[in-house]
Order: sequence, then C-alpha cells, then structure tokens
Amino acid sequence: MIEIKNKDEIDKIKNSSKIVAEILIEIKRNIFAGMKTIEIDRMAEKLVKKYDAKPAFLGYNGYPASICVSINNEVVHGIPSEDRIIKEGDIVSLDFGVEKDGFFGDAAITVGIGKISDIAKKLLDVTENALYKGIDKARKGNRLYDISATIQEYVEKNGFSVVRDFVGHGIGKKLHEEPMVPNFGEKGTGPYLEAGMTFAIEPMVNEKSYEVFIKQDGWTVVTRDGGLSAHFEHTVLITNKGPEILTKV
Repeated sequence: MIEIKNKDEIDKIKNSSKIVAEILIEIKRNIFAGMKTIEIDRMAEKLVKKYDAKPAFLGYNGYPASICVSINNEVVHGIPSEDRIIKEGDIVSLDFGVEKDGFFGDAAITVGIGKISDIAKKLLDVTENALYKGIDKARKGNRLYDISATIQEYVEKNGFSVVRDFVGHGIGKKLHEEPMVPNFGEKGTGPYLEAGMTFAIEPMVNEKSYEVFIKQDGWTVVTRDGGLSAHFEHTVLITNKGPEILTKV
C-alpha cells in the first residue's frame, strides 16, 4: 500500500530532504582528485551531526558507511575505503540519506572530477535530464509507470540503458517504502498517483548494457561489461499543483 502523508509528516520529510541536499552540495564542493573515498564518508558523518540528524544508510541491512561512493563502472552502493583513491577524469556517484525526527530524505548526484571524457559528460547529462523528465510525470492522476516509461524512453533514445535490478522507491517513515519505482515500464500502467505520496526517483543509467552484478563485498554493484554508470536521485512530493522536489536547494 502506498502511504499518503499528512502535513506534519510532509514537513518532516521536507526537513530531512533539505539536510540531504545541503550536505551533498557541500561534499560536491570539496571533492577532489587524490582524495580517499573514506574521507568523503567522514565528511558526510561530520556534516550530518551539525544538523542533529542521523545518516540513513549507516547500519542499514549491515551497510558499513554513511554514504555510498561509486566510481566509474560502479552503479550504486560503493563502500568508502582507505584504499580507493579518486582520480582525475573519474565520475563519482554520491548517494546519501538522512533520518531526522523519524522521517527520511534521500538523494544522489554524479560528479565529474576535472576533465572527463565526452561520453562521460553525455552520460551525466542524459541521466540527470532523465530524472527531471521522470519527475515531471509525478503528477496527481498519472500512473506510476508513466514516470518509469518516460525515463526509459529518454535514456534509450540517447543510446544508453537503464538498470533493471535496482529501482527507486517510496520514502517517509522508512527509507524504503512501497511502491518500487522502476526506471523502465509501460505508460498508462501502475497505481494512480495521489497528492501526499512521496517517492525517491532515481535513474541509474549505464553507458552500455543494463546488466550488472554485485561484487564480493556484498554491496558494490558494477556494470557487467565495464561500461560507465551514472546515478541521480531526488525525493519528490506529489501535490495538487504538480511535483515538488524536496532534495533541491
């Protein structure tokens, strides 16, 4: 069942989402070639404490860090470490969530480090644009898979593929709630959308095939063919006037 949030619940989700957005912006400003990915995790932990909030991912199903840092062919859930060093030309996906007052916000961005390849630039642009095109369909009276199909159509028209094995989700009192929000599907199908629903919409887009696998660490998802991958995500509220992006400053 898809939960409809009341005003108090929405206000709390908005607050958590605002914290996520501000922290991701601060991390983006301070990421650089030569940085260890564990330093990003420490930065996220330090920043979230300033807001008297909790990192949503730390300990979630055993995940060992506060933020997911995925580089190049890593799709999602990359674990920060002392050994992984960010290099010039990398694309780095940062996925971060916060719990504050019992409610969650969740967002992701992918950033290029220094001069990146033309295909990497296109991949980042297409993935971010796909997110906004999907969000535009998150309107009262539309169907859930209108979001999904719009993302898929735009991505594939640009020569890339959407990951099938990992999807977006509802969000609120839990980090992951019903419904699952895939980035592929058929327009005009799925539940009808209503005001008060909150979703984390998050296209994960691969340069080549959509096939992925999980590495031996049990978390890091990588492209099967070694192609690049990008990830953008916003927490979104459906209102009577259209979609409201909560993780956007």
